[in-house]
Amino acid sequence: MVKKKARVSEETFDEFLAEQGVLGACEERAIKEIIAEQLAEAMKAQGITKSAMAERMKTSRRQLDRLLDPGTPSVTLETLRRAANAVGRTLRVELT
Repeated sequence: MVKKKARVSEETFDEFLAEQGVLGACEERAIKEIIAEQLAEAMKAQGITKSAMAERMKTSRRQLDRLLDPGTPSVTLETLRRAANAVGRTLRVELT
């Protein structure tokens, strides 16, 4: 029995995702996950419940759940800014 050598690709994972046409969607979801995690950690550290957080943001608990769900893509910068302010943080968006 002859073993075949595995072929190593020089392609990066980002290049693979771009080739598949999903790089942008993957990046957006990753950013959303990071922000949702940071908000959840800040809420936990400050002892803020979801109901209290929604009240601080002047929104519903259901809207807050959508914000904290990385699978929900439609979140505005205004909503993110209000969430950041509700936990005493600022939202910073930059182009690199």
